[in-house]
Amino acid sequence: MGRGRFLNVKWLPASELRVGIVVSKKVGKAVVRNRIKRRLREILRRLHLPKAHLLVIASPEAREATYAELFQDLIRALRKSGLIQ
Repeated sequence: MGRGRFLNVKWLPASELRVGIVVSKKVGKAVVRNRIKRRLREILRRLHLPKAHLLVIASPEAREATYAELFQDLIRALRKSGLIQ
């Protein structure tokens, strides 16, 4: 498990890449939650990740994060979890 400032990442090895994004109501209203999910989907699309089942969980602090901050935090969390180097 990798933990960043705005995100937590959990993963298991698998035969294909599957991603789940969790943004709870503690983060904010639907508009805010959907913006965070859109940003995370775009970031994950740009990364070339190994095959795994990946779970990305946004913390309430993610509501103030910019795209660049989310990008850096996701990379940091993925490195801490051992999925990428």
